[in-house]
Amino acid sequence: MTIKEILDTAKTKMAKSCNVYADEMATVRAGRADSRVLDRITVDYWGTPTPINQVGNISSPEPRMLVINPWEASMIKPIEKAIQTSDLGLNPSNDGKVIRLIFPELNEERRKDLTKVVRKAAEEAKVNVRNIRRDAIDHVKKLKKDSEITEDEQHKAEEDLQKITDKAIKDVDAICTAKEKEIMEI
Repeated sequence: MTIKEILDTAKTKMAKSCNVYADEMATVRAGRADSRVLDRITVDYWGTPTPINQVGNISSPEPRMLVINPWEASMIKPIEKAIQTSDLGLNPSNDGKVIRLIFPELNEERRKDLTKVVRKAAEEAKVNVRNIRRDAIDHVKKLKKDSEITEDEQHKAEEDLQKITDKAIKDVDAICTAKEKEIMEI
């Protein structure tokens, strides 16, 4: 493996880490209705765990409401149960045809708790990025030990890795700051 391949691999993995964190933040409820909060909830559909967005249409007729219109009327109860047992803290209501989810206004305490969750997840994403950097540096050191590269090339590669790492951490911080701002918005 060459230095360029090591750097490219590290860059790709760090970008994926940032994307996973961004996707995770999209599922954090911020007081307004967003269909992505349902992405991780699955419902038993003919014996197969299936995401809710694959068993019905999800729409947002109002800023604080989601409406789930199942394609099969028999799916109303399983969807309702899956939402109730999830960690969303929402109580679905149905009229026999559609399920309505009302997103209550977040109180100050809940907002602070959510920002703690966001920061903790950001820290985990940063740790992942740093682990990727460590693994890449280990690959570079192995190349040096095997006399495939010079000491100057090793130092240059480590500097480049640090720049890539700093950018990835900056991206995670930006996502974290934006989500905190969204949560604290009244």
